[in-house]
Amino acid sequence: MKNAKVPILGFAAFSGTGKTTLLTQLIPILKQKGLRIGLIKHSHHDFQIDQPGKDSFRLREAGASPVMLVSTHRRAIITEFQPIREPMLDEELLALDQSVLDLILVEGFKATYFPKIELHRPSLAKPLLYPDDTSIIAVASDSPLDIPSTLVQLDINQPELIADFIAQQFMRLT
Repeated sequence: MKNAKVPILGFAAFSGTGKTTLLTQLIPILKQKGLRIGLIKHSHHDFQIDQPGKDSFRLREAGASPVMLVSTHRRAIITEFQPIREPMLDEELLALDQSVLDLILVEGFKATYFPKIELHRPSLAKPLLYPDDTSIIAVASDSPLDIPSTLVQLDINQPELIADFIAQQFMRLT
């Protein structure tokens, strides 16, 4: 990925598999290992972080784009895509200040080629993604799977072990 200045690792799975749940468990563990983590989440919905009636919403509705909200605690930049388009991960990386990061985690963008951990729960009766995606480096599941030896199998219910894999194998930290 040409616009990635630091390692980038995705989490790919069908909706309802637990990507966000696992990431909320993994991020604090990776931070304890000293990693500065950024995250890009692809949303398939017309999400709204602005609220009707708020000044920022009114200014954006009036035509300002981007609109930057800044406080003593955080910054948010809202940019309207004109024309409406599907976001491309490599372009979105340009909007992230990577100079303060060691690792970028990505939720979604499963059709984009970059290193990913696939999350799979056989009980959901969804197909595995790895046969059609050679960028998958590991599969995390809640059941043993018959996968090629070239892929690492992880336990989706053991976020500490997944964090160790990321730090020791993916990031090569000791």
